[in-house]
Amino acid sequence: MVKTFGADVVRDGGIVVARILLVLLFLIRGWDKMNNISGTMDYFAGVGLQLTGVAVVIAVVVELVFGVAILLGVFTRPLALLLAVYTIVTALIGHHYWTLTGGAQVNNLIHFYKNVGIVGGFILLYVTGPGKYSIDSRLKMS
Repeated sequence: MVKTFGADVVRDGGIVVARILLVLLFLIRGWDKMNNISGTMDYFAGVGLQLTGVAVVIAVVVELVFGVAILLGVFTRPLALLLAVYTIVTALIGHHYWTLTGGAQVNNLIHFYKNVGIVGGFILLYVTGPGKYSIDSRLKMS
């Protein structure tokens, strides 16, 4: 117990909480994107994305569908990797602080490295797996 500082006692419950916290932003923003498609398309066009309709569909599926799947612990490991890639790509597209100055640079730098931290969480979820309280565990997929 001393070696793990009690983590072994709360491991599976902690992984559930971590899964929830890790995808909370994706669920909120995916829901917002789905309910404001034209605004999302305008934003995507503003950051230089082509095929904004396709980009909205991808964003909503990844953020909502994959987010719910991670929340429930379904296909956790492969989806954690996909969400890690998605998150770093969105950081590079949407938070290019290196091209900005002043307050906009600071704001985008914070958001860029927030995304990098989330990527770290997804990599950790990939390595640890979904935990005992997951559909993957019930189906013996983890």
